[in-house]
Amino acid sequence: MAFIAIGDVHGCANTLERLLERIAPGPSDHLVFVGDYVDRGPDSKRVIDILLRLREHVECTFLKGNHEALMLDYLDYGEYDLWRMNGGATTLSSYQKSNREVEIPAEHISFIRDAPLYLDTPNYFFVHGGIPPTMTVEEAIRLGDEQMFLWERGHLSARRYRWEKTLVCGHTPRPQPIDTEKLLAIDTGCVYFMRPDMGRLTAVRLPEREFVFEAYSG
Repeated sequence: MAFIAIGDVHGCANTLERLLERIAPGPSDHLVFVGDYVDRGPDSKRVIDILLRLREHVECTFLKGNHEALMLDYLDYGEYDLWRMNGGATTLSSYQKSNREVEIPAEHISFIRDAPLYLDTPNYFFVHGGIPPTMTVEEAIRLGDEQMFLWERGHLSARRYRWEKTLVCGHTPRPQPIDTEKLLAIDTGCVYFMRPDMGRLTAVRLPEREFVFEAYSG
């Protein structure tokens, strides 16, 4: 089985559709999305609609990102200010009906709530944020710190890692993926298309490490 990891979509539904057309996943592929399906981009609702249809035909793992966690904090506890500051208003707008009422389908809420924090495989550890470079993957799993898995960034500037395998992550937008023996960081800032050095959605085929880029198109 081949893995195809896909970076942070952030409501960019058109771009996601075009990327999926380009990679044309087949029955032997396992798509791993590293989180952040919602917020900032124009159509978070349609992104999740696309993903729900996709999993009917292709094996998929949809990891939780920090933006899904912020959305759940709003849904469960009414905590809106931090979510709004991070693009939550655009997500709510995508769920507005003609009468301006916001209606988030139960299937979408379950999709977000059920998203796992990581996928551990023999050769790769997929996660949204990361793991500190001073910690092994086994130690991180045993600790089970959600904040770490969703928000960690310290590994991006490290030169040495204690990880037993390659870590594949998103979360921190960069002009180019990080592609080293122990680290694959694939958030290339699709939603930041206004910046000349970003604005691409990235996928990477594993184990070949073949990158596929799709420029922002909404």
